[in-house]
Amino acid sequence: IASDGQVVVKFGRIVAKHCLDKRCSAELLCAAEQTHTISSQLGIVARVKAVTAESKSSSELLVSNAQNLIQAVLHVLKAAEAACIKGLRQPPPDSEEEEVAAFCMQWRKNLLWHRAKESLNSDRDELGLRKTRAKAEPTLTAMVQEQSPQTKNTPKPPKPIKGHTIMDSHL
Repeated sequence: IASDGQVVVKFGRIVAKHCLDKRCSAELLCAAEQTHTISSQLGIVARVKAVTAESKSSSELLVSNAQNLIQAVLHVLKAAEAACIKGLRQPPPDSEEEEVAAFCMQWRKNLLWHRAKESLNSDRDELGLRKTRAKAEPTLTAMVQEQSPQTKNTPKPPKPIKGHTIMDSHL
């Protein structure tokens, strides 16, 4: 779990590096550093627990740290969503950064497609407000969860379509 936290840290740092908005980038870097700290702490606690006698307090500490890591990872993913919406610079071709950017832009494309479909919904409530469908908006968290559990590295999305840049905002 701790090593998976480090993968999310790397993901967050890459997205922050290419984010066009300085505030989003700073928030994402802060979340990534917090996740790095908690992930490192979890790794230490797990190693200490592995060589010491079983105790309820050490088990509780381990579970608590794992829960904190999950919350920190969710924070990184939410901050990455904000960064993706603001826009990303074009990363170098044929790099891990390009794969991360393509993954993020695929999520952004899914989000914009979902929002476009929702805006076409003509169902109105008694106040005249457009009703939303029960299906929630796509999230980076959901996309990460859809990835194969055997994948230990940054998700590898399909290559972007030739002629389209990372900054394409129109679908």
